[in-house]
Amino acid sequence: MTGGCLAGLGLILASHATCLVHLYLTMGVISGLGWGLVFTPMVATVMASFTQRRSLALGLAFSSIGLASFTFNPLFQLLVEKYAWRGALLILGGLSLNIVPCGALIPSRSRPKNPEKGSAESASSGVGLLHRVSSYLELSLLCERPYLTYTMAITLLNVGYFVPYVHLVAHSRNAGFSEYQSAFVMSAAGATDIFGRVASGWFSDLGHFRLIHLLSLWTALAGLFIMLLPVSTLWGSYASLVAVSLLYGFCSGALTSLAFTVVPMVAGLERMMGALGLLQLIESCAGLLGSPLSGLLKDITGDYMASFVVSGSFLILSTLTMATLPHYFSCTDPPPVQGPCQKDKCEGLGLETEQMNKTLCEVNH
Repeated sequence: MTGGCLAGLGLILASHATCLVHLYLTMGVISGLGWGLVFTPMVATVMASFTQRRSLALGLAFSSIGLASFTFNPLFQLLVEKYAWRGALLILGGLSLNIVPCGALIPSRSRPKNPEKGSAESASSGVGLLHRVSSYLELSLLCERPYLTYTMAITLLNVGYFVPYVHLVAHSRNAGFSEYQSAFVMSAAGATDIFGRVASGWFSDLGHFRLIHLLSLWTALAGLFIMLLPVSTLWGSYASLVAVSLLYGFCSGALTSLAFTVVPMVAGLERMMGALGLLQLIESCAGLLGSPLSGLLKDITGDYMASFVVSGSFLILSTLTMATLPHYFSCTDPPPVQGPCQKDKCEGLGLETEQMNKTLCEVNH
C-alpha cells in the first residue's frame, strides 16, 4: 500500500515537471521506489498463499503484468495524443493509486516473531542495531553457497534478459522494416510472453521435472533465441524475425515465474521475503547494465549483431552457473532448507536456550 502511494505520487508530481531533473526525481526515484515496494510483497504474498500449484499461481499473477504492458503502450499513446504528456502522467498516477485498495484487500498473515529482531537489548548498541538490521534483511544468506550461486545465475540472466525489449524495435528498423512492422514484432513477443508465463506455471506444477531443470531449459532457449534475432534479419524475411520473436517471448515469459518459485527451495520458506528482496536488489543492478552495454556494442560495431549475441551468451552462462548448485543433477528435489531456529517456538517447554534449539532442530528434521 505504501508502494502504491509512492508510485502514484511520483507520476502525479512528474506531470508538473519543468525540466529533466524533475522527471529523474519523480518518475525515477519516487515512483521507482514505490514499484520496488509493490513488487516484492506481491510475489511473496502469492508464494506464501499457495502451497500447491504455486508455479501456476505465480504465472497467472505475472501474466497480468505482461497483459498490462501489452495494452498500456497503445493506451498511453492515446492519452498523450488526447491530453498531452502531462495529462497522461496525471491519469497514470491516479490509476497507480488503485494499488492501495488492492493491498488493503490482502489478508494479513501472522508470522512467528524472531526475538533477535525484536529484542530491545540488542537495539541498545550500534553493533546490536546492525545485527538486528542484518537479521531483517537476511544478509546471512549471502554467506550460503546455494543462495549465492543461484543469485549469481539470476544476475547473469538479467544482464541479457531485457536487451530485446529495449533494442528489438530499433534493430528491426535498422534491418529495413517499417515503423509499424517493427512495433508489431515487439507486440508479438509480448503476446507469447503472457502465454508462456501461464503455460510454464501449469506444466511445472505437474511435477514431471524439477523446477530448477525447467528454469535452466527455458533460460538456455531464451538465450539461444536472442542470438538468433539478428541472424533472422540476415535472411531478409520479416516472417522469420517474427517467428524468432514469438519463440523468444514464450521462453522469456516461461522462465519468469520459475525464477522466483525456486527461491524457497534454495533459501527456505521462512526466509523467503528477505531472500526475494536481496535477489531483486542484486539482479536489478545487473539489469541496468545490459541495455547500455548493448547500445555501446552497437555504436562500436555499427549493428546489433554483437549486442544480441553477447546478451544471449549471458543467459547461456546463467544456465551453466545453475548447474553448479548442490544436487542439481539429482532427479528428485533435496530436502527443504531449514531456517534458523526460533526460541519463541519452544516457549513453555521449560528448556534452556541451547536445548530449545536442539529440540526444535530435531522436530524440524
